Amino acid sequence: MPEQVARIGKTIVLFGGASAERDVSLKSGRAVTEALISAGIDAQGMEVDGVDWAWLLTSPAQWDSVFIALHGRGGEDGTLQGMLESLRLPYTGSGVLASALAMDKLRTKQLWRSCDLPTPEFCFVEKGESLPERLRAIADELGLPLMVKAAHEGSSIGVYKVNSLDDLLAAAEKALTHDSLLLIEQWISGPEFTVAILGDEALPVIGLRTDHGFYDYDAKYLSNSTEYLLPSGLTPQKEAEIQALALRAFKVLGCKGWGRIDVMQDQEGCFWLLEANTVPGMTDHSLVPMAAKASGLSFEELVVRIIEESIPRAKG
Repeated sequence: MPEQVARIGKTIVLFGGASAERDVSLKSGRAVTEALISAGIDAQGMEVDGVDWAWLLTSPAQWDSVFIALHGRGGEDGTLQGMLESLRLPYTGSGVLASALAMDKLRTKQLWRSCDLPTPEFCFVEKGESLPERLRAIADELGLPLMVKAAHEGSSIGVYKVNSLDDLLAAAEKALTHDSLLLIEQWISGPEFTVAILGDEALPVIGLRTDHGFYDYDAKYLSNSTEYLLPSGLTPQKEAEIQALALRAFKVLGCKGWGRIDVMQDQEGCFWLLEANTVPGMTDHSLVPMAAKASGLSFEELVVRIIEESIPRAKG
């Protein structure tokens, strides 16, 4: 990769942060840093303890690119992206607006709905509302079971499946400890899939199978029973359909470079968009590297490609 190494220059990988996804970010950042160095890139990892980026302002010229491996608020929500824009530092992934939109599950779904993209029916709840009355009305409108989601968290933090009104109230109270805005979403019964995106290409689809009620935090990071289906088990026609849907959902939000779209399939075979991830997990066991490997890209090649996707935008 001599030409790629010269073109990319010095790269700093930012990871850690202060979000609820800090532990996952630490693993992602260290894996990315090691992979870049292994690929011959002049890379340095930087663990960030909070959201104070003032130290970058003192010496931005020493870096040619920034690999963002910060998951969640402060790193994935447009905050860091805005600062890097002001410093004119090329960075990986989506820009300010797309990052902010994708981090907000409610606004993401509102935008998808306005563009006639399929997403489960939903309502929202804000902290300070009278929960029993509001939740009863939502259950009457959407039916049970339901999903309760903290609107600005990732890695299924603050996400609960509920089957009764009592469960709904308890889950909403727990989710409100993570966020002041909740998304209450209609449950789609069927298999879950994820579509990784690199540049303008949808990578091979991964089917997710878990013995948990849904693909929650434990199923993602702790369970040994979670199954990753690659090939996905879909027919070639259905695989092409879900890839096209994911690409459109990604572009409607204005996302760039790389990311991941999560999708459910109902009993009739229809696909339903759940959420977008603009800084997905990047350990060697994460979903994007898994899909990239299936398309012929090693982990080292993947991280280099992700940086390369950011260079034309920054120069433009």
